[in-house]
Amino acid sequence: MDMMEIANINKALSSPVRLQIIAMLADGEQCACHILERFEITQPTLSHHMHVLCDCHLVRDRKQGRWHYYALDEECIRCLASFFQELVQREKREGQTPCDEC
Repeated sequence: MDMMEIANINKALSSPVRLQIIAMLADGEQCACHILERFEITQPTLSHHMHVLCDCHLVRDRKQGRWHYYALDEECIRCLASFFQELVQREKREGQTPCDEC
């Protein structure tokens, strides 16, 4: 995962609604109609949020009949978690301490 992908993911997660959707999807795949019930937004607004989440690969979708079903893209989530875990490990290895001048 490159820095541009990580930046796009962080941009997608800057919306409280999208963060709540991600939290909902942590419980498993959800139909768009069930996601929509949880928010006071229109269907086109939900579609926009889902498009943003799918574009950065945090969420995958599938269509069944007239409904879209959404789920977390576990590979993307693992890569993102690995990126942040590496930052923590790097800090521990390098023994960084807070700046005395700050």
